[in-house]
Amino acid sequence: MAEMLRAAAWLLLLLVFGLAERRWPVRRQPLLRPGWQVDLGYFVLSSFAPRLLLALPLSALAALLHQAVPAAYYQAAAELPLGLRLLLALVVSDLGAYWGHRWAHRWAWWWRLHAVHHSAEQMDWLVNTRAHPLDMALQRLCGLVPAHALGLLQPAGAQVDWAPLLLVVIGTAWGYFVHANVNWRLGRLEGLLSTPRFHHWHHAHGQADAIDKNFAALLPGLDRLFGTLHLPPGQWPAGYGTDTPVPPTLLGQLIGPLKPPRQQT
Repeated sequence: MAEMLRAAAWLLLLLVFGLAERRWPVRRQPLLRPGWQVDLGYFVLSSFAPRLLLALPLSALAALLHQAVPAAYYQAAAELPLGLRLLLALVVSDLGAYWGHRWAHRWAWWWRLHAVHHSAEQMDWLVNTRAHPLDMALQRLCGLVPAHALGLLQPAGAQVDWAPLLLVVIGTAWGYFVHANVNWRLGRLEGLLSTPRFHHWHHAHGQADAIDKNFAALLPGLDRLFGTLHLPPGQWPAGYGTDTPVPPTLLGQLIGPLKPPRQQT
């Protein structure tokens, strides 16, 4: 049943964003743009690879926290209303993900993984899945660890908790939205929530003032707080991509970043 629901969700994403990008595009581009086959491969990988890579570290973290933190604290967290706990988890996880994303641009070994995501020269919703599995797992870990540590996700351990599932669903859906080739605006909410224009500037190429900007996944206020916001009024990037060489094939992109730099081609 879970796999059927997941497949239905993917098909719904394909339908919604596929139609939206034809109707409200930032720029006209072919439906089957260069690199779509590679991104489709990542689309499949992203449905199971992060879960496999995160299962062990998150289980170890949960066991450690439940040994180190008084049970009364997690019980108190479990008694918070689901909506409030989910809201707190979204803020805390986005803060952790912001710094994980920023480190991915700063640390050379991590950037070799993350450059795969920035190699896209045309933006659409499917670019969201173009990410090395290790890069995706590390960034998710940065967001999930503080939320778990504060007892905002699965605080009571044994009981069913919807917060982790809702956190993943919201984060995934928003990731597709901000990468999409759509010129949608959110009005007054744009100061609170990220938009395609906000995140497209993060992928900008050839514009020095846009380098290493707009790291937040959901809350642009974090970039404003930490001095990394770049959002010129009414403007979109002239182009996307990276100067870091990235192999054109899926296998090359998976293996290339794991090689010592001198062996990469």
